[in-house]
Amino acid sequence: MERVASDDTKKELVQNKDSGEVSSNQSKVVYVLGGPGSGKSTQCSKIAKHLGFRHLSAGDLLEAEAESGSNDGKMIREYKKEGKLVPSEIIVKLLQKAMQESQKKDFVIDGFPRNEENLSAAENILKIEPDAVLVFDCSEEEMTRRILSRNQGRVDDKIDTIKKRLNVYSESTLPVINYYSSKGKVRKIDAGRPIEEVFDEIKGVFSELNAGQDLGRKEINI
Repeated sequence: MERVASDDTKKELVQNKDSGEVSSNQSKVVYVLGGPGSGKSTQCSKIAKHLGFRHLSAGDLLEAEAESGSNDGKMIREYKKEGKLVPSEIIVKLLQKAMQESQKKDFVIDGFPRNEENLSAAENILKIEPDAVLVFDCSEEEMTRRILSRNQGRVDDKIDTIKKRLNVYSESTLPVINYYSSKGKVRKIDAGRPIEEVFDEIKGVFSELNAGQDLGRKEINI
């Protein structure tokens, strides 16, 4: 398969209708990472609406495939039922398909890569080198408050589940953040503020990206 995006040359994603492969010419790919309740989905929707990027959510793609009744969908449902992580190859396959079928050439990918296995698959199968990695920094207290405010049910059970999710995020995703930080790709976003304030900061990052500035030259504290 042709490269979706390379480290040296960012090319525009163009679908080859005969082969289904993806060729490239000046595309941009931005990863968005952050714990549950940090506001990734909200901000990615705003990026898609106002900045012209295609928003791809790994979680949404998995959910849609699980509901489709396909062989992969049945496999995803089984993994979820058993409490296991869905193999990276399946996630990458869904992302690859969505990117090939998209009419837009620029992508903001939410919740991926969330662990080192995802990272390896992204680099070795998708051949993606992101232009930037936005890391949403938000306190555990605020993320917990947000999740509880949008859900109902037994608070004690939900708090225990939320803590587990936060721990998994911290343990699994920190190595990914450190990896991209070492490559100068990471921009830390203060996601504990009101939605519009967060988006204002994000727009500044995308302005730099469009201007071709090196995000790695910015001061980053992880």
